Amino acid sequence: MTEPHFPDILIWAIPFFIVCIGLELLWLKYHPIKNAYTFKDGAASLIMGSGMSLFDIATKAFNLIFLLWVWQFRALDLQNHMNLIWVVLIALFADDFMYYWKHFLYHKSRWFWATHVVHHSSEHYNLTTALRQPWTNIISGTVLLSVPLVLLGIHPLILFFVGALNLLYQFWFHTETIDKMPKWFEFLLNTPSHHRVHHGRNPRYLDANFAGIFIIWDRLFGTFVPELEDEKVDYGIVKPLTTFNPFIIAFHEFAAIAKDVFSKGPNLGQRIKYIFAPPGYSHNQSRKTVSQIKAAYLEKHPDQNGSAGFPKS
Repeated sequence: MTEPHFPDILIWAIPFFIVCIGLELLWLKYHPIKNAYTFKDGAASLIMGSGMSLFDIATKAFNLIFLLWVWQFRALDLQNHMNLIWVVLIALFADDFMYYWKHFLYHKSRWFWATHVVHHSSEHYNLTTALRQPWTNIISGTVLLSVPLVLLGIHPLILFFVGALNLLYQFWFHTETIDKMPKWFEFLLNTPSHHRVHHGRNPRYLDANFAGIFIIWDRLFGTFVPELEDEKVDYGIVKPLTTFNPFIIAFHEFAAIAKDVFSKGPNLGQRIKYIFAPPGYSHNQSRKTVSQIKAAYLEKHPDQNGSAGFPKS
């Protein structure tokens, strides 16, 4: 098999990103949306995106070397059995399935959340938010989720290509300028409406809609929550950042983990939980996890039990 070669489409897409941000700003000039943009927040997001591009050079090199090493142990080689286009389509679908679980993990374990929280830290929702990306992907370890796909015969370079397609698709739905897509589209694919929910810190919207391209994963695994007309999304994280300093944005949660781990009081097991338990875990109940936040909300609003975002217990 000759190794597949693909262009670095995310680099090629940079001019496209810039043009789209300009068009969004122009649209908002004539169709204002409250709190859609601030200069400092948008600038911080662009700085985070630029920094991610630099840090990802090392990340991609390390991950590629690792997955190429795994490739020698593959059970199959799909390119020997079908056309490359079909291999890419299968890889796109399979990689999106794994992306769902990777994204789920980012929200369910504080170690992974410390990286992913960067993307959720803005209190605004616009196309620059799509570019607010972490600098610490290299230490997350989620590359291990790609190992099964490589062992099943998808070449690492193909995985890198479809992974880039996935991220490119996700750019367009970080906006409030698009309301709803046609019903069939909203049912199958991720959209601005679905992803606005994902960026919400309303109790109803927390930890929902993890999909990359296909929203069907959330529908299948019970994590889908629709955007409701009577509940506007409140963007950001439960404990808001009060700074636009890119280094604090990038590393604040790792610093918070270290502070908790080395604080007085917790036993060894509790210190480990401060690293890997769900975000919001505390040994003395001084903070709340997402499940606790939702439960507390339902205690105050029992009429919401069983409604969208609050599955009936």
